[in-house]
Amino acid sequence: MSVPNAQNLSDAITSIFDEETGSASIDKALRAMRKHLAMDVAFVSQFGGTDRVMRHVDDDGRDLLQKGMSLPLDVGYCRHVVEGRLPGLIPDTAAVPLAMEIPETLSLPIGAHLSVPIWLSDGSLYGTLCCFSHERNDTLTQRDLQFMNVFADLLGDKLESDMHAERQKSEMRSRIERVFTHDELSVVYQPIYSLDDGTVSGMECLSRFRGGFHATPDKWFADAAEVGMGPRLEAHAIRRALAQMDAVPPEVYLAVNASPGLFTSGELARAVEGVDPNRVVLEVTEHASVDDYRRLWNSLATWRNRGMRIAIDDAGAGYSSMRHILDLQPEYIKLDMSLVRNIDSDARRRALAAALIAFAREIGSAVTAEGVETEAELQTLRQLGVDKVQGFHMSRPVPVLQAALLAEQARERAVLASAVVGGRA
Repeated sequence: MSVPNAQNLSDAITSIFDEETGSASIDKALRAMRKHLAMDVAFVSQFGGTDRVMRHVDDDGRDLLQKGMSLPLDVGYCRHVVEGRLPGLIPDTAAVPLAMEIPETLSLPIGAHLSVPIWLSDGSLYGTLCCFSHERNDTLTQRDLQFMNVFADLLGDKLESDMHAERQKSEMRSRIERVFTHDELSVVYQPIYSLDDGTVSGMECLSRFRGGFHATPDKWFADAAEVGMGPRLEAHAIRRALAQMDAVPPEVYLAVNASPGLFTSGELARAVEGVDPNRVVLEVTEHASVDDYRRLWNSLATWRNRGMRIAIDDAGAGYSSMRHILDLQPEYIKLDMSLVRNIDSDARRRALAAALIAFAREIGSAVTAEGVETEAELQTLRQLGVDKVQGFHMSRPVPVLQAALLAEQARERAVLASAVVGGRA
């Protein structure tokens, strides 16, 4: 079967590349091409110094070639086609003497063959796009070869894009690995103040990254998640944070961020080993979606039974945090700073915050507002009934000893205030 309209099929394959990602898109497009041309085997091979590797293979089920198989460049048709010794279109291999000299023509067997080179944008040769049938196919024409060339151009763009993405991921992995090997992560602590007496009841532990790559902590953790290193990096940050627990007043808890994936991994257990669980609050973040809330709930129950408490971060910022609240029943709900910002002058923010606070009361959760930057915001949050606050207005994130000093100073002010009130009474 020859291709009636190469442009229509190339448009369909372009659509596949747009809709699918990674290796799956190439495999799907390769199958579409093979079936449309009524061939038995199609493959993409990448040339190396002396070998070629089958990067993608689609066949009729005989498994004559396997993905990842490495063959010498001199084996088969590909090198002969690229170097001009064999034509790209061979409807009948029996009619081409050089083809009949190639052992694979009889061993596979190959009755008809199509092959075109795959060029990258810099003019370098990636390899070849090939397909063959076991029987001769006299219906194959130059239009089929034309389509193969169109497909090879699209494929070159796709492969180049995928290689660029893989290089980026490799760089991410190397950069994150340096965090462990070169001690490039430190922790700062932001006091969380109770509004009932002004004491510091907790501290949020926030990661800071050193090294030549300048990005926000969220970016670091997102990159780690993308390359499969998310739980490991999160656990490392938690371990570093909790290592300073003895420097913090015993009545103060430490809040550490943890994505849903960390709870169901073995990394968290190693990160919190040896610490007092009653002084740890695990803040569930939105770094990853939750596919199975029941499984996450059961995992959280394990940590709760040990004395740890759960907080839902970023409430009011998106759907995921609200779903976390409904399904995980946290001890703490943290109002996102985007909701807190200008809450004193924005009626809509006040209304939403008030609704969340009322909801928290109904389910028995305490509310912490983060990102408090002005006295007006603080007073409005107090009036709305928020339990705890944190933000630049009270303290920026600071090293642990400075945070501990702030906690001690807050406790002394609370004791003094209580004595004054008692004396007046």
